[in-house]
Amino acid sequence: MGLLPGGYWDATGRLHREFELAVLTGREEELLATTRGRSAALVTEVLSRCVSRLGDISPVPPAVAQRLLVADRQYLLLALRQASFGDRVQANLICPWPDCGERVSVDFSIVDVPVYPAENPAPVHTMTLAQGQEVSFRLPTGADQEELSEGLADNEAQTLTRLLTRCVQRIGPTGPPSERQMAELPAADRLAIEERMRQVAPRVEQTIEAKCAECGRTFVAPFDIHRLFFGELRTDANLLYQEVHYLAYHYHWSERDIMDMNRDRRRTYIELLADAIEVLNGDT
Repeated sequence: MGLLPGGYWDATGRLHREFELAVLTGREEELLATTRGRSAALVTEVLSRCVSRLGDISPVPPAVAQRLLVADRQYLLLALRQASFGDRVQANLICPWPDCGERVSVDFSIVDVPVYPAENPAPVHTMTLAQGQEVSFRLPTGADQEELSEGLADNEAQTLTRLLTRCVQRIGPTGPPSERQMAELPAADRLAIEERMRQVAPRVEQTIEAKCAECGRTFVAPFDIHRLFFGELRTDANLLYQEVHYLAYHYHWSERDIMDMNRDRRRTYIELLADAIEVLNGDT
């Protein structure tokens, strides 16, 4: 059980922050192993399967997982990784100092990753621009990520304009701005809106400090939660199916029963089988 740093506002205006998770099973590992691209949509699917309760909402449908705030989705991915495979994270980095470039091993705890909850959660936030115009906006969600992620690499500035257009609900007396109106907004006003959005949004820290054992210098490296999650959990499909075959062959369990197990449980049984087979071979 945990508490989201932001929270989900339902159609009646109720805030849901408390959540419960189910660990990843072979079904989710298969999904991750066989699906490529559109990681935002994949996060939605995984969360809708593994978040067993969000406030009073149970089960959690994809439409709800999709509308969670970006930081809440990141937080849930970390919590899911922790619940499924433990708290410790080990990774390899490259020292960024030009005269070094050595490989650096880092080891840290998920529970130590800084999380900054929203101080005043609200479905809509307001601010006033320098010239006195009031602006109302919502915070970015997984739905925005799914819609805009593909264009980010092609044209970052246009994608940011589209994001602001989706999130800003009113500028002064005017209703939702068009993409053209948002693009023509003075740069100072856009920066003010972006900064206010950052201030009121919950945040999960995505940098880590590391020290190079070779040159002795410290550096700050980006900590990409999506890359960590998908990189660690995208088990090779062939390996997953070999584990299923091995357990089914020896225990005569159904594929469904084995795929419903989490990875640790599957591999515990595989280790027990390997030990038992070794003993039997030693007796012959």
